[in-house]
Amino acid sequence: MSRAYYSAKIEDFLNEHPNSILGNLAKNHHFDLDQSQKKAWIDQITLLQRELSTINSGHIFFEYSIPRIGKRVDCILLIQDTVFVIEFKVGSNSFDCHAIDQTLDYALDLKNFHQHSHDLWIVPILIATLANQSKIDLQAWQDKVYPCQTVAPSGLHKLIQTILELHSNQQSNIEPNVWAQSPYKPTPTIIQAAQALYKNHSVTEIARSDAEATNLSKTSTAILEIIAKAYQHKLKAICFITGVPGAGKTLAGLNIANHNLNNEQWGNCVFLSGNGPLVKVLVEALARDHAISNEVSKRQAVSTVSSFIQNIHHFRDDYFDNPNAPLEHVVIFDEAQRAWDQNQTSKFMNEKKGEAGFNQSEPEFLISVMDRHQDWAVIIALIGGGQEINIGEAGLPEWFRALQKRFSDWHVYTSPNLTSEEYTQGQDIFALIDPDKLHFVPELHLAVSIRSFRAEQQSALVHALLNNQSEQARQLFQSIKQRYPIYITRDLEQAKQWLKQQARGSERYGILASSGAHRLRPYGITVKVKAEVTNWLLDGKNDIRSSYFLEDIATEFDIQGLEIDWSCVGWDANLRYIDGEWHYHKFRGSIWQNVNNPQDKLFTKNSYRVLLTRARQGMVIFVPPGSNDDPTRNPEYYDGTYQFLKSIGFDEL
Repeated sequence: MSRAYYSAKIEDFLNEHPNSILGNLAKNHHFDLDQSQKKAWIDQITLLQRELSTINSGHIFFEYSIPRIGKRVDCILLIQDTVFVIEFKVGSNSFDCHAIDQTLDYALDLKNFHQHSHDLWIVPILIATLANQSKIDLQAWQDKVYPCQTVAPSGLHKLIQTILELHSNQQSNIEPNVWAQSPYKPTPTIIQAAQALYKNHSVTEIARSDAEATNLSKTSTAILEIIAKAYQHKLKAICFITGVPGAGKTLAGLNIANHNLNNEQWGNCVFLSGNGPLVKVLVEALARDHAISNEVSKRQAVSTVSSFIQNIHHFRDDYFDNPNAPLEHVVIFDEAQRAWDQNQTSKFMNEKKGEAGFNQSEPEFLISVMDRHQDWAVIIALIGGGQEINIGEAGLPEWFRALQKRFSDWHVYTSPNLTSEEYTQGQDIFALIDPDKLHFVPELHLAVSIRSFRAEQQSALVHALLNNQSEQARQLFQSIKQRYPIYITRDLEQAKQWLKQQARGSERYGILASSGAHRLRPYGITVKVKAEVTNWLLDGKNDIRSSYFLEDIATEFDIQGLEIDWSCVGWDANLRYIDGEWHYHKFRGSIWQNVNNPQDKLFTKNSYRVLLTRARQGMVIFVPPGSNDDPTRNPEYYDGTYQFLKSIGFDEL
């Protein structure tokens, strides 16, 4: 299927009657067509036939699809070696910031994800049909994308000619058929992915399919085959999907849940997460879309969306009081490594439920709930390596111990390479399972990060850095630095300016810090003031609660499982590099205290692992200079960390 409603040589377009072009657009629209849309198309056609009248070569596309964000560009022109991305604001005499960002977003989407556009000049143009002045900026960025040009209708011809003259020494022409059929390999944020999946896009439309990356569709297919087998043979099975930070575990889970919504064979499937901020953000994002597209109230939209994504703790509490089997035979537990151990679960049940002596871990109880089904059930547990960040989070081994203890009849599906200490905590978890019930499926491990489309080795770099493998970290950074910039600074204002300079269009940026970073407060980074994560991640540049204002700070608890384009990570003295190794501290009252408990050390390390893997395109790390007048901010607490990061090769601002 063509990505555009209309495609033609510019020469043919100029000679075709506007009503004929309109007919082609209407035929491919597939939705109810109102008079305002027809008029907008006629106005665009008329304007373009006038402004392109002396252009004797090139190709034109109307309503070109941008799959990742589910939008269509009004018009694309391919002339010589340049892609002109044109958006119209019909009936408007001004250029609002949102429209400018949207037009630039389309251009950046092509540059980053449309394979044949990677090396082409791309010019985003916003035309307000009643405007009488244009604003032109011909200083292209290094990646050959121009700033958005805001153009009055009569200025389009001159702008195109000016751009073509700038490129006149480059005689190559874009082959339109090759360009139109070129692979489109998007890397959406988890929010964009959830929105697209909920609108029934397939995972292959919204995920990359590079040869070097594990294909998410293969993981989904493997899981669906396991579900089908469990249904047909009346088996109970648990599948562990593992992966490095940003590998697409949550995306895989959402894809499976969406695929099984109202499945005629095995009923509903629900996506459950103990990550409260992730659930809030996804439900809010989907509800906003659902309310608009279905013309229902926000409350109705939230109710509908909540049947798809729910908080795992609500599910747990419902079935603590309810002895029946769940309605769903298939449940997906996101970030299952964060499920509580027995001590934490027992403490909660005693304090919140009045249930003294509760003797199950959260994994054991959750499996027991699904075990209530008399015929079949499937649990899909999404496990992140090195992602435990809070007291009582049991990690992967607790799931295996629960299976050994009470559910030896369950079939266990996992990847054969699930041996890293980040997952197993050094334990031989496979020995806990009956070999006849243990099944190895390579597709269940996602080994390559797709969060950052610019540098898939970023998570490996962070792993080496936090494990004090400096030489390996240096080599990894040298391999990615051209695509994924990382800077360090001791000046927070410099860091903020860098973020603003890097971000283009609606690319999101913000400040992150560890929840234990209490002595960044003198610099304006206050982690005790909780950000409202839905506003922080979803609202725009005109909302002071959004990440763009660089006022509210997101911690590892707010941002785990989510991502932004550009980040500033504030690095405090709770993790400090002294005499060649990492030291762990906790701020209590008015002093720093040593952390000796191995689990508490792990939580601190993992909090920085989360923070350092949230940015998709690049980051700046702010290590404060400290103060000789404040013993809690002794410069020695920070200098070693800064010098270590500098030795990795990170450039100074």
